[in-house]
This record gives sequence, C-alpha cells and structure tokens, in this order.
Amino acid sequence: MKAKSPGTKQAKPKVTPASRQTKATAKSTAASPTKSKAKRAATGKGEGDGKTVKKAEAKAAKGAGIHAEQETLAQKTPPVPASGHNPFRDVMRRHAAPEPATLVVFGVTGDLARRKLLPAIFGLFQGGLLSSAVELLGVGRQEMSSGEFRQFVAEALRESSETDEIEEGSLASFLETLAYRSGDLAGEQVYADIREFCEGRGTSNALFYLSLPPSLFITVSDGLAGQGLHEQTDGWRRLVIEKPFGRDLESARELQARLTRHWQESQIYRIDHYLGKETVQNLLAIRFGNAIFEPLWNRNLIDHVQITAAEDLGLEGRAGYYEEAGVVRDMLQNHLLQLLALTAMEPPAPGSPDALRDEKAKVFQAIGRITPEKADEVAVRGQYAAGTLYGERLSGYQDEEGVAEGSRTATYIAVRLEVDNWRWQGVPFFLRTGKRLPKKVTEIAVVFKRPPLSIFPNVERNVLAFRIQPDEGVSLKLSSKTPGQEMELREVVMDFRYDAFGAPLESPYSRLLLDALTGDASLFPREEEVMESWRIVQGLLDAWEGQGQTERYTSGTWSPDAADELIGEDRRWRRL
Repeated sequence: MKAKSPGTKQAKPKVTPASRQTKATAKSTAASPTKSKAKRAATGKGEGDGKTVKKAEAKAAKGAGIHAEQETLAQKTPPVPASGHNPFRDVMRRHAAPEPATLVVFGVTGDLARRKLLPAIFGLFQGGLLSSAVELLGVGRQEMSSGEFRQFVAEALRESSETDEIEEGSLASFLETLAYRSGDLAGEQVYADIREFCEGRGTSNALFYLSLPPSLFITVSDGLAGQGLHEQTDGWRRLVIEKPFGRDLESARELQARLTRHWQESQIYRIDHYLGKETVQNLLAIRFGNAIFEPLWNRNLIDHVQITAAEDLGLEGRAGYYEEAGVVRDMLQNHLLQLLALTAMEPPAPGSPDALRDEKAKVFQAIGRITPEKADEVAVRGQYAAGTLYGERLSGYQDEEGVAEGSRTATYIAVRLEVDNWRWQGVPFFLRTGKRLPKKVTEIAVVFKRPPLSIFPNVERNVLAFRIQPDEGVSLKLSSKTPGQEMELREVVMDFRYDAFGAPLESPYSRLLLDALTGDASLFPREEEVMESWRIVQGLLDAWEGQGQTERYTSGTWSPDAADELIGEDRRWRRL
C-alpha cells in the first residue's frame, strides 16, 4: 500500500453497524480506569477529598450509562447485510392473504389480461400471497381446453414486460391452479358452467373480474345473477368492473341502477389502476405521516397545484374506443380527478375502511359543475397533428386508421378547477393530459407562493413534486445561495427516488387484486365519487360533443397555445 503524503486529506471512515459496536467496546474499555480511580478514592487510597470521590463516582456512572446505551443500540442495529441482500425488501412484503376463493376473469384472452392481469396474478402467487386455495378460472369466447389455456398463459407471462422474474418451479405450480371455460356471454350455458366449477371447489367465495368492453357489463351481471352467483349465503361474492363506468352522468346512473338490482354496493369494486400505484399511495404517506406538511397544506401558502398525465403514444390501434371516449372520458373523469381528490382531501379517520372514500367524496362535492357556457373559459382541448418525436416522423390523429374524417375528438385537455372549502378557497388546480406529448410522465406538483417580501430578486416558487411515473419519487425545489462572494441564489432540488429501496415496485393490479380478494375496498371508487366526477365534467361533454373546433398541436410538443393562456401570466406549466 502506498503511503499518503503529509498534505493528503484523510478520508473519513464509513460508519457501519459493526464499527459502532467496536466503538462502544472501546469506550467501555476507556471507562474502566475511571471506575478504578473512583474505587481508590472511596477507600482513601486515591487523591482528593470527598468532592473528588463524588465527581469520580458520577463520571463512572455516566460512563456505565453510555456503555449500556451503546450496547442497546448495537443490539437494535441490524447486522450488515450480506452481498445482494436488501433489508428494505423484508418489510415490503404484504402479509394479508385471501381466503380460499375462485377468481373468475372474463375476457381473459384480451389485451388487458395478457399485459397486466395475468402477470399481476402470477406475481401474487409467486410472492406467496396467493396460494393454491385461490384458483383462476378464465372465461372467453375463444374455444380452448384448460390445457391449451395453461399454455396460452405461460406464453403471455414470458412475453409480458410486467412479469416478475420467474423462479424455478413457480410457473409450473401456478399453471396447475388454472382452468378455462368458453361460451357466448349473451347465453346461459357459460354461466351454468361457471356455477358448476365454483360449486365443485368446496368454497362459495368468488371474485368476478370483468375485463370486458363496457357494453357487456350488464350482460355479464345479469348472467351471473341468473345462476345465483351474486348471492352471499355461504360466502362472499364480488364484482370488479373496469373503467369507464358509464359514458356520462346519465348512463353512469343507469348502469348503477342495473347493477344494484342484483348486487349490493359493497359487492361492487370499480377499479382505477392509478390508485394502486405505490407513488400515489405515497402521496398519502408523505401528507399524513409527516407533521411538517399539515401547516403548509392550504391556501395561505400554496399558490396552485398542477397535475399532469402525459403520454408519448398515439392511438396504438385503439381508434374505435378512443373515437367514442375521447380524453375527457378516458383520463380526466377518472384518473386525474382521483389524483386531485387525494391531493386535496382532509385526513381520513383512522380504523375506518370507508374513511378514505368519504374524504375523497367531500372533495368532489366541493368542486363546482362546469357549465357548458363556461367550458371554453376554464378548459382547453386539443388534437395532435403530424410531428416528430424521438427522431421519428409521426402522422396526425385524423390520419390514424379508424378515425372518422373531420373528427373533433380531443386527445388533449387542460382544465382549471377550484375546491370551494376553507382549506383550498382561491387555489386553482390545473389538470392536463394528452397523447403524443414529448414524454410519458405523471406528476403532482404543489407550487407554493413566493415570499411575501423578498429581499432577493427573481426568487422562484418552491415546488413539492410527486413523480407517479416514471422515475418514481418525491422532490422539493428550493432556492439556495451559490458559493462565492456574491449573494446569488439558484434553484436546488432535494430528491428521493423509489429505486433507493432496491426492489421493483409492486404492480398496481397486484395491489388492487389482493385488496379485492381480501375485501379491502379503500382504493376502489365508491358510487358517490363516480357520480360526482361525472357531474363535474358533464358540462365539457355537453359543450364539446360534436361542436366547435378542436385546436391542433404538433406531435412532440406540450400543448396547444391556448393552454399557456389558461394557466395565467404569472404562472407557467412545468416542463417535465
């Protein structure tokens, strides 16, 4: 080893749990002469008078106390992890396990099931949270045997980017829990086959997942009820429904009325996968798990809130769906309004399973309805035109296959909403979402007011940002002095990234599926939330459906020009 020159600054040794324990031992050794000195003083063999004796005894007691405290710390400190092992992962496992049940997935051969649901179910099984006591029955129109279905699932898991790393033997064990039934969902036979399968399993518990077009929700609901599969005499029965829940307020009310002919509201689980994302739940953890934020979280210190859900993709072959839905139904009415509610809600009461949903419903009730007359004052719609993204020339929306000529369907929306309560009065919430934007990113940014009397010129606003995807994490933007003689301020960012935990984030579908199987409905929007969110956006649908002009924006840019006017002169959209 080369000797360091005298001028070389020695590196500060890294403190580890092992080094802490070594220091504790060294300190206890150092404390022993003090004890001997105190003993000599007490027997008269040492120097000094009674005051010296008391001083020595106090010092010895203090040393013994420090030694005991350090020993306790060493015992509490986890051992240095072996190479490749992350202690954070030990506490990231969930311990809730569902009761024996049958998981029936309608539309199991469809795109959503292949890409998201099947990998999520397999992840739960491989993680030990879904034992063989929960058996999967796939239902579809495509005819195949259960053996062919198992082969289909194995291929889907290997192809999906959502699948966890497959451990040896786990896939074969998982496939043994699978079965399949095919049939016409408008007929009776397929539901009789489902009932026979469920009855032969020895458990009445069943979760029915409708991974289907909305037009089939009532058909399947009535078909299941016709076989008595909605009844909860010997066990529980639950119905999971994908978005959108209706096309507007009127159709949502009609759908609710038809479903509740057979199912109780407590049996209906409306799934919004955004609510299953780890980083969305972390918004609640940051807000209500840290006392420093509550005094800041109000109109006194917050200037405005921006919620962005940007996509860099176009239609990706979904023109038929998107022409009917548009951006308001696809993103604003559900995902973005749910993020707004989580940001603005009051602390939920502890221990109540409905408390979270109660508080979200109150937020929606405090947001005024957008009237058709004011639609263009508080919202901007756009449709992507041809442009360049990632160096590739892309066609415009109206050139996409399956899009009607002259379509006015919006692919972008920015809207200003206000929550009329004491906490948020006068604080605007700006929501924006669109397709073919410069990058895929979802973020909630809480933008604070500038200092009331700034002694520094051009001070920027502080921003607390929650990155939902990608690069999941939380950041806080501050102003700080730069090194040097001049008093010059520059923006700095304190940043936390979820990859610091050293483990992949749980799939939102895994989280929500497990919640549905265990009966935890906290993260599933309730009837009031759905109806209130439709009430809020109904004016936009009424004003824009087949009327007016949709402003064009170039693919690969952030928005139509009018979106910058919407946010105001003293504010600007975050460039993500």
